[in-house]
Amino acid sequence: MSEFGVGEAAMSEMRVECYAGYRADQRPIRFTLRGHVFEIREVEDQWFSPGAIYFRVRTEDGDYFVLRHDEAQDVWSLDAFRSSRERASLPEAPQIGLS
Repeated sequence: MSEFGVGEAAMSEMRVECYAGYRADQRPIRFTLRGHVFEIREVEDQWFSPGAIYFRVRTEDGDYFVLRHDEAQDVWSLDAFRSSRERASLPEAPQIGLS
């Protein structure tokens, strides 16, 4: 699914705001990455692994991100990014190809 991954430094500068319905951090509604706020248009998919929940989201500008929430440590990270445009990059973030 992803064309680009994100380096560890870029992930450490991430904040996520969530909708809290019947449980805390039920689903992300916006996130800030390197000072840029991304509004989430929709959560396209959600899946679980031991200790983490993943969300594939589409932002208002049409880009796709996979966000990972480590529930035990309450830490969010960015696992993948795919641009809706032919050539795009994350704001001020290096692009690293995934194999």
